[in-house]
Amino acid sequence: MEQPVNAQAGAAVPGTSTHADHPNQFALLGQRRFAPFFWTQFSGAANDNLFKFAFTVMVTYQLQVSWMQPAMAGLVIGALFILPYLLFSATSGQITDKYEKTKIIRFVKNLEIAIMALAAYGFVAENVPVLLACTFFMGLHSTLFGPVKFAYLPQALSERELTGGNGMVEMGTFVAILLGNIVGGLLIATPDVGRMHVAIGCMAAALAGRIVAQFIPLAPATDPGLKINWNPVSETWRNLKMAHGNPVVFRSLLGISWMWFFGAVFLSQFPSLAREVLHGNEQVASFLLVVFSIGIATGSLLCEVLSRRHVEIGLVPLGAIGMTVFAVDLYFATRGLPPSATLTLGEFLAQSYHWRVLADLALLSLFAGLYSVPMYALIQLRAQPTHRARIIAANNILNALFMIASSVIAGVLLQSGFSIPQIFLFTGLANALVAFYIFMLVPEYLLRFFAWVMSHVVYRFKVRGDEHIPTAGPAVLVCNHVSFVDAVLLMAASPRPIYFVMDHRIFRIPVLGAIFRLAKAIPVAPRTQDETTYEQAFERAAQVLREGDLLAIFPEGALTRDGSLQEFKGGVMKILERARQDGISPPVVPMGLTNLWGSFFSRIEVVNGDRVAMVRPFRRGMFSRVGLNVGQPVPAVQAQPAMLRERVAALLVE
Repeated sequence: MEQPVNAQAGAAVPGTSTHADHPNQFALLGQRRFAPFFWTQFSGAANDNLFKFAFTVMVTYQLQVSWMQPAMAGLVIGALFILPYLLFSATSGQITDKYEKTKIIRFVKNLEIAIMALAAYGFVAENVPVLLACTFFMGLHSTLFGPVKFAYLPQALSERELTGGNGMVEMGTFVAILLGNIVGGLLIATPDVGRMHVAIGCMAAALAGRIVAQFIPLAPATDPGLKINWNPVSETWRNLKMAHGNPVVFRSLLGISWMWFFGAVFLSQFPSLAREVLHGNEQVASFLLVVFSIGIATGSLLCEVLSRRHVEIGLVPLGAIGMTVFAVDLYFATRGLPPSATLTLGEFLAQSYHWRVLADLALLSLFAGLYSVPMYALIQLRAQPTHRARIIAANNILNALFMIASSVIAGVLLQSGFSIPQIFLFTGLANALVAFYIFMLVPEYLLRFFAWVMSHVVYRFKVRGDEHIPTAGPAVLVCNHVSFVDAVLLMAASPRPIYFVMDHRIFRIPVLGAIFRLAKAIPVAPRTQDETTYEQAFERAAQVLREGDLLAIFPEGALTRDGSLQEFKGGVMKILERARQDGISPPVVPMGLTNLWGSFFSRIEVVNGDRVAMVRPFRRGMFSRVGLNVGQPVPAVQAQPAMLRERVAALLVE
């Protein structure tokens, strides 16, 4: 009997892992809940590109088709492949939410075998209309597989595995695209028997995908009672409205679609870049694709390492910065290259100034991987499970529209006299503007980026026990208060947004005050000083818990002035009392920040007899070691200030 994975994100039934019990993301390839799925999607992506590239080469170089000029072949094939995404994504999202996902995957793989059998006939018979029909059907195959591909992952993987799993899928997809293009080109170029070899290769890849799909565990339906709307126009509009209802998710969809716009501009211009700017032959154009694919794959795999195995959207601004920097530098690297005869790959690599071009392409694509993987993981984590596949379908629709727009805009710019390096410059600068706009709409990205920098660059931040931070539902976090950046480090440790109750005076500090306002921190003042602010703080705290979010409080009431743990005040009890009145009993999670006393942001310096912070920027140098220890949650009914202080104190000596 097949062992299913649970319908809820990050939870698995017996027989699967519910936590990150493996050393890294590659270990997932040894687990049944992930490996068969990975190789299924890998074979499908490879087959798509083997078929499309072989077909493109055949009608461009080998056959004379009077009604389709060679220069138009690539555009026609690409358009036919993308068209089903616009027509059927909304329907496929509904099907994925309504039915068990593994059965859908196997149906799609059966469909692929049938399409490739027809394509085999088309190649052998040199029947271009049949192959064009197969192009459309393979686009339909990918459209059906897209939502189930990304909806399966959060059912099979825990939150701590989601970034690594998405990184593996992204890496596998681009490696498969690369292999499909290379193999397709090699097979179709075989004299006399090339088309037969392509037919055999396409059938072999389809059969291999169907065989491994048989081993994917069942993934239960998330909304079995859903009534399918077969009208693609009205359902597409409804899906987009549904996605728009969650601002963070919707703007992440826009961010991913922009990444596809950005990438499509570069990928579509590689042949022209190689021929007209770099003066290289077809081998050089293929090598540019290899470099780009390796960069994407590397960036995708780095996400888990850089995110401490959480969904770390702080990497998204880092990725956007890198994409712009290296896109702009690519303009300067390709501008004004000396004219030459057509270069072979060896001759191209022998010129040192070409290495800058390759480095820019590799780093640009690496940062694109850092940009996209956390966004995919965030959508999977934050989208409502019953609507997840339809949200992903909305993403596929937006992706297709943005890629079409990229082709149109690039074509208009070329017709207007822009050079290819100038188009790269335009795209890089546009990326900076789009990223800034998205990050202003969703400040959480910038906040997480700042927290990521603080925990990776300013400090060497080690977290222990972060599995005790709930990944869903309300909770109260209590922590010692050592420095002005305590809240920032807690942000870096949590996979979810945290709302902080903080002393109103911290909002007057330049930069930090702006950051905490951006984070919607809750200012609190002593009741004797400002009763209105005091009452509003507790009302806002109650609202945070009612909405199922994380609330953090520093129960000492102020920063320590001597490094020791102060007595806990009663604010946390008032918060829990208000929660009980609302019918909520949130767990209380004790936390202990270690080794922050003595850092730049702690009040260790004495100036005019007063303890102050932020006087000597490099008093402990860069990368000083600090830590956070997270303890077992305490039930709300057992929580008392003295007991919570003891729990936090114990975490400080571990």
